[in-house]
Amino acid sequence: MLIELLIVIIALGVLYVASSIKVIKQYERGVVFRFGRVQELTRGPGLTTIVPVVDRIRKVNLQIVTMPVPAQEGITRDNVTVRVDAVVYFRVEDPVRAIVNVEDYLFAVGQVAQTSLRSIIGKSDLDDLLSNRERLNQGLELMIDSPALGWGVHIDRVEIKDVSLPESMKRSIARQAEAERERRSRVISADGEFQASRRLADAAHVMSDTPAALQLRLLETVVEVAAEKNSTLVLPFPVELLQFVDTIKHGAKSAAEAPAEATPEAAEAELAEAELAAKREAELVDGEQAELPQQRSATADADAESSESSESSVLGIA
Repeated sequence: MLIELLIVIIALGVLYVASSIKVIKQYERGVVFRFGRVQELTRGPGLTTIVPVVDRIRKVNLQIVTMPVPAQEGITRDNVTVRVDAVVYFRVEDPVRAIVNVEDYLFAVGQVAQTSLRSIIGKSDLDDLLSNRERLNQGLELMIDSPALGWGVHIDRVEIKDVSLPESMKRSIARQAEAERERRSRVISADGEFQASRRLADAAHVMSDTPAALQLRLLETVVEVAAEKNSTLVLPFPVELLQFVDTIKHGAKSAAEAPAEATPEAAEAELAEAELAAKREAELVDGEQAELPQQRSATADADAESSESSESSVLGIA
């Protein structure tokens, strides 16, 4: 009987020691509740003992937790419907507050991350979501970290993973990018043409000063064409002949403009002739007016003589 009692005592002692010894890993901390009251000091990694039935221990993981945030659908500030998902990296800094102040800190952090992500979507433009993610990540981190500090949780990093757009918006963005690249290509082409034209103008000035340079350039062109081993026959057109034709054109143009330049002299000559003709006509008119009284007086004398002769004839008859 005594032996059996001894065996029972030994068994109870082993059970007591086994229930009182706890192992805490390196990345964990133990929060002890004694009669429901939390102990301020947490238990570190290694072996630790508690009072069975009196104490209860909760282990808290201090590793960085990676929590994916489900895709949230929202409308941006410029009225575009998007779906955005993110990932949150956080860790527990105060195990006591993480256990006491919140029921389930993992669930709480997940819900805060989802609501903050929706808020960020509504406050941002589509261009910011696509190109300025660093600033949005910082703002999202601050929004999640504010309530998490009271839970003994520190938000280490928040990243926006993907932004899903409607198909119509994707096509619009593709057309915009295509138009932008087309504009850049045209500007670059125009800039190249401008630089090439300036270089060609400088080369033309040099060749005009030294005509032999143009001949050398012409010979180099012939050599380049002949090196292709094709059946094309190249006949260089002499530049001097072009200059000769240009000189002839300028001479014909000056000859055509010569009568137009002599026109004022011809006009003066014609004006002088007209004035001379007018003077002659005036002299003729004056001469006719001077001869007219003499003709009138001669006519009157003739009439008087005819009247006298008629009277004398009448008297003779009588």
